[in-house]
Amino acid sequence: MKQILAGAATGMLFGAGLSVSGMINPAKVIAFLDLAGGWDPSLAFVMLGAVAVTAIGYRLVLRRRGPVFGSAFSLPLRRDIDPALLGGAVLFGVGWGLGGYCPGPALAALGFGQTPTLVFVAAMAAGMMAARSLGHVLPGRAGTHQ
Repeated sequence: MKQILAGAATGMLFGAGLSVSGMINPAKVIAFLDLAGGWDPSLAFVMLGAVAVTAIGYRLVLRRRGPVFGSAFSLPLRRDIDPALLGGAVLFGVGWGLGGYCPGPALAALGFGQTPTLVFVAAMAAGMMAARSLGHVLPGRAGTHQ
């Protein structure tokens, strides 16, 4: 039960941060990505803040022998760059640029019930299911986390 409550609290805090920062507004995200037009640099500060918090957080958390609500840390085992990773990164970037959402902000924006968000999340879920079902056909990075 503690894991569920901790996960719910963390998710709500993350969603609130995405909302306050403007990351759930596709127009703001697309303006950030539009370097040749009306570029909005404000999300760069959000990202820099997130990187700083993550860097400090990892250093502090990984000094512990284990997680508070789990048996072991779940960290990537692989560090190589392969075609599956590059392809996934390209698909992610194209989806982000076209839709103005990445998965976290899209899920946080679901609460507003806007049709474009619902369509994006449905398409994202369909893509995830397709990737999972094609995992045995396509080379991938399965088993890269512990």
